[in-house]
Amino acid sequence: MIEYASQPHYLVAVDCIVFGFDGESLKLLLVKRGLEPEINKWSLIGGFVGPEESTDDAANRVLKKNTGLDGIYLEQFKVYGQPNRDPIERILSVAYFALIDINKYSAQLNNDFQAEWFPVNEKPELIFDHNTMVSDARKRLRYKAALHPILFELLPKKFTLPQLQTLFEEVNDTKMDTGNFNRKMNSTGLLVRLDEKDKSSSKKGAYYFKLNHKKYRSDFHLVLNLMPNLRLDI
Repeated sequence: MIEYASQPHYLVAVDCIVFGFDGESLKLLLVKRGLEPEINKWSLIGGFVGPEESTDDAANRVLKKNTGLDGIYLEQFKVYGQPNRDPIERILSVAYFALIDINKYSAQLNNDFQAEWFPVNEKPELIFDHNTMVSDARKRLRYKAALHPILFELLPKKFTLPQLQTLFEEVNDTKMDTGNFNRKMNSTGLLVRLDEKDKSSSKKGAYYFKLNHKKYRSDFHLVLNLMPNLRLDI
């Protein structure tokens, strides 16, 4: 402890970039900052790490406190430590991204926590370095989505191929040919078609599917064949 006494001490915070998908667009969950500086401006969901907490524990606590969300996909991806990132004091921030199905939590978030969803490409200006955090989180999401089944965390348990295609397009900022996407997706065997149809958009309707988790664990690499131009920049 004597060796550390002369070293500078810093505060440690966590910031959560919460992504959601409503079937049409990729969205970002934001809150109004409740303290100075930058009070009442749009912010990511964050807070300080307690003396007896790990950063993972703090991220889960902060997310639960500010949104009521618990047990959702949450992954650490970067530490932000520019000396002037906060004008009040030197603060290191450990950033996490979270993925949720908007429809599952929509009423709870809107009614209880004053959190608001924004399309990622139409978000307001954020405080401090939070815009950079969002940009970095999107890059990390694209990379992980190409190799792991994390995008299905954004979908309900049953979904249609049009919903899945839209999600792929939103995450990767690209457009895909529908026929080609459907053929490639069906050829992977990663999805199980259900007997039920979604007829909200047409009389013919679109079949619902669910993910074959067992096959995905063994053949997750097949997702790479869906989009040869996946943007894996990180």
